[in-house]
Amino acid sequence: MSPTSNILHERTHILIGEQGLQSIMNKHVMIIGLGGVGGAATEAIARIGVGKITLLDHDVVGLSNLNRQLIALQSNIGDKKTAIAADRIANINPDTTVNIHDDFIHPENVDELLACYKPDYVLDCIDSIVCKAALVYACQQANIPVITALGAGGRTDVTKAEVTTLKKTHTCGLARALRGHLRKLGGDLDYPVVFSSEPAINALPHEPIPGEPDARPRATNGTISYLPNIFGFMAAGYAIQNMLETDL
Repeated sequence: MSPTSNILHERTHILIGEQGLQSIMNKHVMIIGLGGVGGAATEAIARIGVGKITLLDHDVVGLSNLNRQLIALQSNIGDKKTAIAADRIANINPDTTVNIHDDFIHPENVDELLACYKPDYVLDCIDSIVCKAALVYACQQANIPVITALGAGGRTDVTKAEVTTLKKTHTCGLARALRGHLRKLGGDLDYPVVFSSEPAINALPHEPIPGEPDARPRATNGTISYLPNIFGFMAAGYAIQNMLETDL
């Protein structure tokens, strides 16, 4: 480790010891989706010293991201989220190897992506139900641990956020839809998710997406500065604990 890394990990070492640090440094975590949830998850994964991180997102930073996304600043509007996140990781821990994949994840490419990158853990921080189900099912088939972040939009109450299994979720419409899609694929519902039991505040009516005339109209959820980030930190924290418990 570099002198910078020794200082960076000094306080983490107190908690997890040398064996724990070495275990984490040997891990490869894939984070899919770099919005409010994924950006916070990336922050936690980088700061604990995971040795290799793969970032997957197709999007650029927009003005509407500023209210909640850690990587979003006035100075980087229009820049690729993957590039911003990679630069941020390098400024936190230059010893980390970062892979960037600027693309959608979808049912047709998920198996190929997992086979190409071979992550030790996957953090599912995307919005699309079909893509989430395909990703989770592919991870289960490949025996790659995965944790899913469910709906943080339309909610404000931090006390309602928890880690449970998809099988035990309720109230959350995203969870209900994911259960249905995963059942159709033959997937296992007994895997970890971050979810909120708080009933969601209704989204705005469906409207066309500016600049995308051929896209299906989309409803816009209200979001608050802190809750997506809490979801991201919880997902990362669970993954880190799970990796440590598995190795130690």
